[in-house]
Amino acid sequence: MCDIKYQKIEAASITLEHSLIIESDAVLALQRLPSASVQCVVTSPPYWGLRDYGIDGQIGLENNLQQYINKLVSVFAEAKRILRDDGVFWLNIGDGYTSGNRGYRAPDKKNPARAMSVRPDTPEGLKSKDLLGIPWRLALALQADGWYLRSDIVWNKPNAMPESVKDRPTRSHEYVFMLTKNERYYYDYQAIKENGRNKRTVWNINTVPFSKAHFATFPPSLIEPCILASTREDDFILDPFFGSGTVGVVCQEFGRRFVGVELNGEYVRIAKARLGVKDLPVLKVVGE
Repeated sequence: MCDIKYQKIEAASITLEHSLIIESDAVLALQRLPSASVQCVVTSPPYWGLRDYGIDGQIGLENNLQQYINKLVSVFAEAKRILRDDGVFWLNIGDGYTSGNRGYRAPDKKNPARAMSVRPDTPEGLKSKDLLGIPWRLALALQADGWYLRSDIVWNKPNAMPESVKDRPTRSHEYVFMLTKNERYYYDYQAIKENGRNKRTVWNINTVPFSKAHFATFPPSLIEPCILASTREDDFILDPFFGSGTVGVVCQEFGRRFVGVELNGEYVRIAKARLGVKDLPVLKVVGE
C-alpha cells in the first residue's frame, strides 16, 4: 500500500490542470470543482442495501429507498453543474430484491460475500421477494431533475455470478444509462462502431475481479466505449464514486485526464497504488 501526502482543501475552489483524486464525501468535493470543467461523467455508485462499506457517510444503507434515490439525485445535480454543456453522463447501476424486513442477508453458498448483518426494510408499497426496480427509479428521478435520458444499455455478463435460486431466472445483467445536460452534445459514434455498424444497446462484457479490492469493480471494457464516444484526448472525466480507480486506469490508457472522488481512505490508497503515478495529487476536503 502506498503512502499518501494529502493537500487539504477547505472553502477554496479546486483548479483542474492535471488528473487527481479527492478523498471526500461526493457532494462536498463536487462543490469545490469549477462549473463546466469536465467533458464526461462515468460512475457506478454503491448499490442500495447490498454492501456495508463500514464508513460514516456512505451511500447505500439509507433507511428507505427514496432517501437513497434522493441522495444520488443530489450528487448528480452537482455533477451536472461541473459537466460541460456538450457533456455526457454514463451511469452504471444494479438492482436488488426486498429484504422481507429480516434486517440481515444470509450468506449464499456460491457467493459468501453477500452476507450482511444490516439491511434496510422492505420499501413501502413493495412486498417480500419483490424486485426493487432501482435502476429505472433512479433514471426517471434524474430525468425529472432535468437530465436528458438518451439510452438504456443492458450490460450482459456472460460470466455472471451464480445464484442459489430456483423460483426465478438468475440475474446476469445490469444497466448503464446515458444521460446528457442538453439536447445536443458531443458523441463520436465512429469511435465505438461494432463490425462497421452503430453500437447496439446490449453490451456483452465479462466481469473482471480486482484482487486488492474488497468490493465489486466494474470492468475496463464497460468504461472504454463510454469514454471513447464522449471525450477527446486530454479531456477531463469525473467519477464521483472512484472506488479502486478503474475509470482512472482507462483514462490513462486513452490519454484522458480524470478526477476521482472517493470517501473511503483505504480505497483511495488502493486506487493511488493501482494508477502507479508517484506524483498524482490526492486532495482531502475538510468538511464545513
